[in-house]
Amino acid sequence: MVSICRAFVFPLTVIFLPSYTKHFVNRPPTTDENVTNDHEKEELKLREIINIKLVESGEKYNLMELVRDRLVESGWKDEMRIACREHVKKKGRKDVTVDELIQVITPKGRASVPDDVKHELLNRIQNFIRSAAAP
Repeated sequence: MVSICRAFVFPLTVIFLPSYTKHFVNRPPTTDENVTNDHEKEELKLREIINIKLVESGEKYNLMELVRDRLVESGWKDEMRIACREHVKKKGRKDVTVDELIQVITPKGRASVPDDVKHELLNRIQNFIRSAAAP
């Protein structure tokens, strides 16, 4: 169950290991079907560019490690492990699927990430963007 709980750090992103980054860096930006206006399209494109730069530089991996370490230090990982075990106990070991567990635990995991971890991550991303934009 430890590996399942790790997926809650950033459910919408993939942890990129250095050996796999080339595959993801070369992919073209994708458009979201729900994006309707030009502002949303620009924002999506900008997010894709930032993500590509983070992966290329290796900073995304560093950020993922930082978040993982901070979540362990804060006790978040233990809380998620306990929540997973409680759900499995309640439903029965044979009646729980990984997909169900992820669906149940993800909202709790996202809501319980400490604010200081979020702020530290945001600051690191902002500093990366500033340094990448500097001449």
